[in-house]
Amino acid sequence: MLYGLFEEHNYSGMKKKKHFCNNRSHIDKVPGFLVVVSFTLTSLFIGMQVGTAQTIRTVEVSIDLKKTYQVIENFGASDAWSCQFVGSWPDSSKNKMADWLFSMDTLENGNPKGIGLSLWRFNLGGGSTQQGDASGIKDEWRRAESFLEKDDNYNWNRQQGQLWFLSAAKAHGVKKFLCFFNSPPYQLTRNEKTYANNGICNIEPSHYKWFAQYSATVLKHIAKTQGVDINYLSAVNEPQWNWSEGGQEGCPYTNQEISALIRAFYTVFRENKISTKLIIPECGQHQYLVSYRDKPLKGNQIMAFFSDSSNYFVGNLPTVEKVIASHGYFTSSPFSEALNIRKEIASKITEKKDLRYWQSEYSVLGDNAGEIKGSGRDTGMVTALYVAKTIYGDLVMGNATAWQWWLAISPYNYKDGLIYIDKNKKGGNFYDSKTLWALGNYSRFVRPGMQRVEAKLRNADSLLVSAYTDDKLHKLVVVVVNLSSEEDELLLNGGNNKAELLEKQWMLYTTSTTKCLAKSICQKGSAIKIPSQSIVTFETEYTSND
Repeated sequence: MLYGLFEEHNYSGMKKKKHFCNNRSHIDKVPGFLVVVSFTLTSLFIGMQVGTAQTIRTVEVSIDLKKTYQVIENFGASDAWSCQFVGSWPDSSKNKMADWLFSMDTLENGNPKGIGLSLWRFNLGGGSTQQGDASGIKDEWRRAESFLEKDDNYNWNRQQGQLWFLSAAKAHGVKKFLCFFNSPPYQLTRNEKTYANNGICNIEPSHYKWFAQYSATVLKHIAKTQGVDINYLSAVNEPQWNWSEGGQEGCPYTNQEISALIRAFYTVFRENKISTKLIIPECGQHQYLVSYRDKPLKGNQIMAFFSDSSNYFVGNLPTVEKVIASHGYFTSSPFSEALNIRKEIASKITEKKDLRYWQSEYSVLGDNAGEIKGSGRDTGMVTALYVAKTIYGDLVMGNATAWQWWLAISPYNYKDGLIYIDKNKKGGNFYDSKTLWALGNYSRFVRPGMQRVEAKLRNADSLLVSAYTDDKLHKLVVVVVNLSSEEDELLLNGGNNKAELLEKQWMLYTTSTTKCLAKSICQKGSAIKIPSQSIVTFETEYTSND
């Protein structure tokens, strides 16, 4: 991670706005049958003057359950960097935040207690915390602990705050876990820092196996003491950047260096009988997946690692997951260009057998072609809608099978958090955001194993629609993002003679300026209201007549 508001918050005075949020997730699908569901959307635009005629716009959404795309694996977020402190906050505070992030429980009013993340990213730090000011990282909230001490002995009392959230995720039912490094432990680096000099890879090839052995030891320890088997490990993070300034931990790599490092990890993991899969390359920007751009040694990474004609091919190693992971920063505006790069990724991915695309880190950075700026904390709908639109692009145009956020908990005046906190090590105020619940419109309901199906929309540029089904539960989930300032009505008319609705009602969960995954019920054939500037998830059940 490198470093138009709907609601402005004065965080010096820290005005707290309460959000009342919560919903429940059901999800269903009809396998293999052609099912077309037509949604008729009617928008009424009423003039300001008495007697002005109404204009009615009708839009149809057709969903074809037979036309299927990617299978969803997970939605996630990371514990960097605040969880090292928040994990030692009072139980009432950290339990509430854990509920928001992980819970699949339902409140008495039917609203979800949390957004049900299905993957949790655990930052294995490089030890800059132990180095203190000597680390060169001025902001201690961006330093990270390591289990390795200066004398090269292991200190298993480190990273306790992060381990608390890891255990909380498991207790809430999260099934998938990923550990990631921004930098190797400083004891292994060229300059004994967790950032590089002059953009040169900060670990010698002679230390690659040592790095892998440290990782294997930590993975075994976490499994033994926490009862958590880490499914994935990412040893490289945004290798395209120089990481020479000390703003945070980081390490650059060329494709050749990544390939050699991954081969070392493969050897060590095989010797240690580690089942954890390696995720690569956590690309710093989507364009480097499909082209070299300005980085002739660090780009075109789909081909570099997953083409057997490449010198850097590692995609055949059993330890390497068939996933190409990339970060969505600086590629979300303008929206037309954002969709094009994701289409290109999807096209390249289909050329490689069984390869999947993960959007593995995102928050709002930069000025995004003037559309939205990363600076300035926003807990309102402007950021939430922008993020929902970006998720749509990755899932629908990029065929992403996973979508993961950057900071689950942020202390910064930036658009990088799902939850925001006071910058206080011992405890303080904390705030949910509309972005948290907007992500929940996807993560809570589009569960691992669900498959995206075709959803076609006509004549509604302000609406983004995607649909997902579950073979086993026979449920259909539809996510609608309304970017406009107009409220729309959705009339649902279901099916053809091959399938029919099992239930007569749809469950709706709305995130808007006044709601956070608020549950409502709509009878079949009734109009579904899509509030202005909102995200609405609705679900129902099907049965087949074939």
